[in-house]
Amino acid sequence: MITINFIAGDAKPIRAKGKIGQSVMEVAVAAGVSGIAADCGGLLTCATCHVMVAQPFAALLPAADGEECAMLAFTATPATPSSRLSCQIILNAELDGLTVELPASQY
Repeated sequence: MITINFIAGDAKPIRAKGKIGQSVMEVAVAAGVSGIAADCGGLLTCATCHVMVAQPFAALLPAADGEECAMLAFTATPATPSSRLSCQIILNAELDGLTVELPASQY
C-alpha cells in the first residue's frame, strides 16, 4: 500500500492508503477527502481534482501532457508550478509518502 498525505489549509493532514496503479484522485474519493471534488470521475474534463505536489515527489512525476496542462488553466485556484490533476497521478512504489496540498477551492 502507498501512503498519501492530503494537506488542506489549516486542517489536520488526512493520511490515506492506495494501491499501486490507482490514481491519487481515486484514493481521495475512497477516503472521503472533501477537498477533491472529482466531478468528472477522472475523465480529464473538469479540473476539480487539482492538487499541488510537494517535493521531492513533484520531481518524480512524468510531465503533465497537453490535455492536463490545458485543464490546469481552468482551475478555480490559480495553478502553480507544482500543480497537477490528481486523476493523472498514478501511484507507484516511488510515491509512497506522497504529500499533496489541496487548493482553497475547486470551484
